[in-house]
Amino acid sequence: MKIFTLHAKQRLPISKQEAWDFLSNPANLKVITPDYMGFHILSGADRSMYAGQIIEYIVTPVLNIKTKWVTEITHVKDTSYFVDEQRFGPYSLWQHKHFIKEVEGGVEMEDIIHYKLPFGIVGQWLHPFLVKPKLDEIFSYRKEKLEALFGKL
Repeated sequence: MKIFTLHAKQRLPISKQEAWDFLSNPANLKVITPDYMGFHILSGADRSMYAGQIIEYIVTPVLNIKTKWVTEITHVKDTSYFVDEQRFGPYSLWQHKHFIKEVEGGVEMEDIIHYKLPFGIVGQWLHPFLVKPKLDEIFSYRKEKLEALFGKL
């Protein structure tokens, strides 16, 4: 059983509160997700983020295959961090930690994702050819989109 990790950091010239207000609003996930992925929230994004919140959405990550994804917000520390974990979806394990800290001139946002692929050895074999490049592409898009919205530090 192989658990993979994706780690990304980005600095933006905005306040911690501005970063939190944007990132903790589930509706903004669509804004920072590539359009071709067909991201659509089905339910759960009608309130401010709280621990225990369940969010259901549809996403089309590869080969035009629509996938229902259900996440739970498991931890929240206002303006500092939150954690979402997949309850149902394409991964055997998905835990995404979002951290926000003040730095000179703005904030640093850090994402740490631990994930495990289904299908045993086949999933592990597909990781470097399909999954990792797709995740890298999504996070690259996210970085560019956030810089376009808020500027670059």
